[in-house]
Amino acid sequence: MTIQILLLLAGLALVVLGADWLVDGASSIARKTGLSEFVIGLTIVGFGTSCPELVVSLTGAFEGNADVAIGNVVGSNIFNTLLILGLTAVLVPVGITKENKTTDIPIMVGVTLLLILCGMSHTLLGLGKADMLTRIEGAVFLTVFVLYLWHCFRSNTGVVEGEEGKRRSVPVSTVLVLAGLAGLIFGGKLFVNSATGIAQMLGVSDKFIAITILAGGTSLPELATSVVAALKGKGQLALGNILGSNVFNILLILGLSSIVCPLSFASMNLVDMGILLLSALLVLLSAFSFRKNSMDRADGAILLLCYAGYLFWLFRNM
Repeated sequence: MTIQILLLLAGLALVVLGADWLVDGASSIARKTGLSEFVIGLTIVGFGTSCPELVVSLTGAFEGNADVAIGNVVGSNIFNTLLILGLTAVLVPVGITKENKTTDIPIMVGVTLLLILCGMSHTLLGLGKADMLTRIEGAVFLTVFVLYLWHCFRSNTGVVEGEEGKRRSVPVSTVLVLAGLAGLIFGGKLFVNSATGIAQMLGVSDKFIAITILAGGTSLPELATSVVAALKGKGQLALGNILGSNVFNILLILGLSSIVCPLSFASMNLVDMGILLLSALLVLLSAFSFRKNSMDRADGAILLLCYAGYLFWLFRNM
């Protein structure tokens, strides 16, 4: 147990260091290439910080363990939105642009609805059959993902935030991004493996491990990156990271995983999927409430309270 705790702390330290490098490198690339920090966060950073979820869910699919593959993505998206975005907004209010309101946030809500309608269709229609995410639906998800990437780069809008900082060449910045991602992924893996080992010693279920510990552990890169970005005055990069990660998790990760092996939603219930949808809708609501252009501390506190309520429900139903 002592060794597992030490490995957990070492993984956490690597994640924090990697996040700092990733934010600095990504911001530098944004300045040099003319891409906005939101687009960099939505694509490069969003994909990079979703790599742990990709590995965990694909491994679960190859092993025929749908509970891990689906629970990891559903839990990660809930964790990303309610805890990470909530904590980020509480620390530093996150600016929201017109493009975020009209396109980026609605896309995340739409993708979340697509997952629920495809994955839980039999339950929603009361057919009494097993809910599955099929290979055909996986192919649809991947097609939508390609269209999403095309849209991201085509609509390169936004501003570069914060101070200029150190000027670096694109190659140096790219090395910094890759080193940061390596620290995030390797540190996240250390954290997940040690946390899972501790949980198994305590005798908890696969679903609980997937939707809390694995989801939280594989979301550590998003957590560290978003908090560091917000503290450096780069709220758009933080917001892009969360929105991009959530969309990547559903379209790319579950799309690939369901093509490898059709995924059963038997362990998911309407509460899990309802919280997933609620988290996306709360971001949409905060973007349009009171005609403001930021997600403020009150919005962040509401997200955090919802996550605490969901955790309480999970513990009650272990």
